[in-house]
Amino acid sequence: MDIQFRLCMCTKKKNRQKLSLKGLGLVNSNLITAVHAQDVRFPTSETSAGSDAMNVDPDYSASYITLKTEQGACGYGLVFTIGRGNDLCCRAIEAMADRVLGYDFTEIQSDILGFHRHLQADSQLRWLGPEKGLMHMAAGGIMNAVWDLWARLERKPLWRMLSDMTPEQFVACVDFRYLENVISRSEALALVQANEATKAERIATLENEGYPAYTTSAGWLGYSDEQIESLVQNAIDQGFRHVKLKVGQSLVDDLRRVGLVRKCVGDDVKIMVDANQVWEVDEAVQWVNSLADMQLWFIEEPTSPDDILGHHAIKSQIAPVLVATGEQCHNRVMFKQFIAHDAIDIVQIDSCRLASVSEILAVLLMAAKYKKPVCPHAGGVGLCEMVQHLSMVDYVRISADMTDRVIEFVDHLHEHFEDPCQIINGAYVTPTQPGYSTKMFAESIEAFTFPEGPEWSSRSA
Repeated sequence: MDIQFRLCMCTKKKNRQKLSLKGLGLVNSNLITAVHAQDVRFPTSETSAGSDAMNVDPDYSASYITLKTEQGACGYGLVFTIGRGNDLCCRAIEAMADRVLGYDFTEIQSDILGFHRHLQADSQLRWLGPEKGLMHMAAGGIMNAVWDLWARLERKPLWRMLSDMTPEQFVACVDFRYLENVISRSEALALVQANEATKAERIATLENEGYPAYTTSAGWLGYSDEQIESLVQNAIDQGFRHVKLKVGQSLVDDLRRVGLVRKCVGDDVKIMVDANQVWEVDEAVQWVNSLADMQLWFIEEPTSPDDILGHHAIKSQIAPVLVATGEQCHNRVMFKQFIAHDAIDIVQIDSCRLASVSEILAVLLMAAKYKKPVCPHAGGVGLCEMVQHLSMVDYVRISADMTDRVIEFVDHLHEHFEDPCQIINGAYVTPTQPGYSTKMFAESIEAFTFPEGPEWSSRSA
């Protein structure tokens, strides 16, 4: 499916009245003239790549967004899904297009938070969330394209553009709505200001050493023991010191698989496991404690992603194993409760579940205040490409620390991106190309557009 919307005079007039944009009509204006949404899917279910206890047959997919301006500049963003329903995400983007078309990008740059809130402020569309579900993800996808466009115009990778802002400019990008009782704007500014004098040192560290990664590529539930052994050894040979496995279908199988990995890597490599929400609270406690001899670092998503009290109960009964969650945490307000009420040990942001950078920065700031390490969820389509920027910004501007912080890495689908993430010696290499690393090759989009692309039409023939 391929959906494109272009600016018409009635839309321009409506937006002009609605937003009172002083830049409209000026010679130096740069209006957004087109919003292009495409349903791109990859048949990963055929090899069990991405399979886990809850999601047994994912086809990793993206609602892929292109913003075009009257001066020819483009921004690229995406929303990650796992197949069916990706078309619904494209439709949600369609529903929001009217709030984007006709907007002067110079105005967006001067008030990115204002645009972020404007995008989600339609009183009727907001009812479908608010700030959760498809509409929130669609808003995030559009904002991902906006941030990509901004960084491209600045000729900087996103992480570096955010790192180069003054503390005041940086904090002005953050959405603190509903968070002021946990972290205020002034607290956030003070935190960022405290790191300003030493940020150049951390930028140099990133450019010289990269950002530590962990691999999930060996741990899909659909893989045989032989595949797991081979992939784990390959990961260790590449410099990874953290390995994550999917668990939750069979305790007997989990004991064997985790034991196999522990035998392969020895005692010096951290092992994490991910249940993808399949357990009841008491079941999670019993299951994780049964794996205690495996020296686990953390358990990810042990129960419902909405159950703050459940996570707190699990956390109190499985120490020293830590609890991590967040890839399906709807918004910054839910993260506020998980973090401030000590329901989790490790914060897992997702670049496409939250509504892009302004909301993600708010979560990073809360995590820093409450001294919770951030280990982003990645994998998927383009998630690795995006979250590397976010963790690097966290290190440079917010946490100023890499202790117990690693970014997930899954080794597939990177070949479809013009600026793919790179791993050297188990660490993400700092992106150097302008943007958010979200632009896909045109030929990949054409081949995997669902259902008419040749990769899909050939399967239905």
